[in-house]
Amino acid sequence: MHPLLKLVVSGPVGAGKTTFIRLLSETEVVDTDVPSTEDIGKPTTTVAMDFGSLVIDGYPIHLFGTPGQERFNFMWDVLCEGAHGMMFLVAGDRPQDLPNARLILDYITSQITIPFIVGVTRQDLDRVWSPGDVADYLDLPKHLVLGLNATDHGECIDILYELFAAINGSAKNMPN
Repeated sequence: MHPLLKLVVSGPVGAGKTTFIRLLSETEVVDTDVPSTEDIGKPTTTVAMDFGSLVIDGYPIHLFGTPGQERFNFMWDVLCEGAHGMMFLVAGDRPQDLPNARLILDYITSQITIPFIVGVTRQDLDRVWSPGDVADYLDLPKHLVLGLNATDHGECIDILYELFAAINGSAKNMPN
């Protein structure tokens, strides 16, 4: 068995973080979803974290999902501490959320050096932003921004392998 990998799943509200973790976790997911008191486009919101775990190729993985609302931003620091990599999700059908996505991504990457991949969710829908459009908006290299249907197990596993490649490219982030 390999050392434990801690991965953070972050992004704005409604990007698919909880869905991603629930789909991949091989254990019961711990979540802190509560009814939303604001109009955020969905009935519940994560206030502290989501947690799930799985094993891929002998690597035990802990997935920590961050809250998407800025008012819970203190949890971003807490959950990113000691993380080996980050899956950053953005909903392709919610372009109005891209400024907040940039704010969250800029904040986290200013606090910690962490390899990451951006997953643009809802690519199975019509009229969504493409990964290339999101890469341009976030001013990121296109190879770091990939399309993702967060309800498709195979696509979620594939994007985790892309994150593993990014982590392996940054040896200081690999666990000992």
